[in-house]
Amino acid sequence: MRTKRLWLAAVALVVLVALGALAWQRHQQRERELELLRGLWIGNLPALPSDPTNRVADDERAVALGQHLFFDTRLSVDGSVACATCHVPAQGFQDGLPLGQGVGTTARRTMPLAGVAYSPWFFWDGSKDSLWAQALGPLESVVEHGGTRMQYAHIIAQNYRAEYEALFGLLPDLSDATRFPPSAGPVDDAQARAAWEAMRPEDREAVTQIFVNIGKAIAAYERKLQPGASRFDTYVEALMNGDRAGMRAALTPSEQAGMRLFVGKAECINCHNGPLLTNNDFHNTGVPEVPGASLDMGRAQGVRLVLEDAFNCLSDFSDAEPEECGELRFIKADDHTLERQFKVPSLRNVAERAPYMHAGQFASLAEVLQHYNRAPDAPHGHSELRPLNLSQRELAELEAFLRSLSAPLNTPPELLEAPALPCLDCRPIGE
Repeated sequence: MRTKRLWLAAVALVVLVALGALAWQRHQQRERELELLRGLWIGNLPALPSDPTNRVADDERAVALGQHLFFDTRLSVDGSVACATCHVPAQGFQDGLPLGQGVGTTARRTMPLAGVAYSPWFFWDGSKDSLWAQALGPLESVVEHGGTRMQYAHIIAQNYRAEYEALFGLLPDLSDATRFPPSAGPVDDAQARAAWEAMRPEDREAVTQIFVNIGKAIAAYERKLQPGASRFDTYVEALMNGDRAGMRAALTPSEQAGMRLFVGKAECINCHNGPLLTNNDFHNTGVPEVPGASLDMGRAQGVRLVLEDAFNCLSDFSDAEPEECGELRFIKADDHTLERQFKVPSLRNVAERAPYMHAGQFASLAEVLQHYNRAPDAPHGHSELRPLNLSQRELAELEAFLRSLSAPLNTPPELLEAPALPCLDCRPIGE
C-alpha cells in the first residue's frame, strides 16, 4: 500500500511539474505575443522624424502653401491634374486604380500617403530619398502632370508670390519672356527642352530653385498626413490594460485568430512590422509581371536612379549636410539581389485600397493572401517567400484581421480638402 501511495505521489508530482511547465510556456507565449503586438500598436509611433534636406519641412506657412499646391490643377500641362487627382483624400490619398492616371497612364500603382514621412525612400523602387524630391518627379513626368519647371515658376509668381517669398525670399523677375519663356524644362518634350537649353545657366538655376521649393512646400503638407488608431490598436491598448471586455469589443474571435496568425504562423510581421506595419524596406515576393508591360526591375533600378538624382540628399538643392545623408552614402549599388524588389507598403487601411501590389496585379485581399500562401517562383530575381500552407479558414481569419486595421486619418479635417484657391480662374479638384 505504501508503495502504491508513493507511486501515486510521484505521478501527481510529474503531472504538477508538467502542468507548471505548460502554464509557464503559455505565460511566455502570452508575453511574447504582447511584446509583438505592442510593437505594432500605433501608440508606439515615434515623433515625426526631422527632414534635414528640407528646412521648411515643419513650417506651418509651408504647410499652407503646400496644401494649395497639392490641390492646384494648374500644376500640369493642360490644367487637369493635381497631386490630389491620384492621391485622393477621400480614398486614403490613393486612387483605387491598378495604374496611376494623370495626363497619361503610369506604369505603377499610386501609393498612399498616410505616414509617408517616416520612410527614408519613396516610390515603389525607392528612386527618391526625400519627400520633396518625390513630389517633383510627377510634376515633370510626361504621363503624370506633364508640365515644366518654367511653367510652374510662372504659376508661383502670378498666384503665390506673397506666400512663396515669405518662406523662400524674393522671386526673380520672370517677366522677360525672352529669358523666361512660358514653358521650358529638362523634359521629354523636344520644344520645352530646347527652350530650356537656350536659357542662361544662371536663369535655369534660379527656376530650378523655385521648382525645388515647390516640392519642399508640398512635402511640408504631406508630412501632416498621419494614420489614425484602428480597432486593432484599441484591442492592443485593452490587452496592455488587462481589459478583457475591451479586447472582446475591439476584435471578433475570428479577427483575433487572424492577428495571431499575422504575428506567428503566417509570418506577415517579418516585413509588416512597427506601428506603420511596414519595415520601409524592399523585397521580392514573386509578384507576377503585368502582361504586355515593360519589365520592371524595382529596387535594382531605383538604386541607380536615386544615386544619379539631381535632387538627392547630397545635391546642392538639399538643405542637409553630407554627414546627414547616411542612407544615400551607404546604399548598396550594383546588387543583383535587388532585382524585382519593391517597397513594403503600410498595411494601415489596407482593406480600403484595392487593387494591390506595385501595378495592381491582385484585385482583392483574398488574392494577395492566396499568392503568399502558394509562394510561386518570382518571374525575375529570387522570391523571398516560402509556402505557408494555411487552410482556407486561416486565410479568412487573416483577411478579417487585416480589415480591422482601417481607421480615419489622424489629420485635421481642414487639411483633407482643397483650400480656397488664391485666384479667380483656378479650378479645384472636382469642378
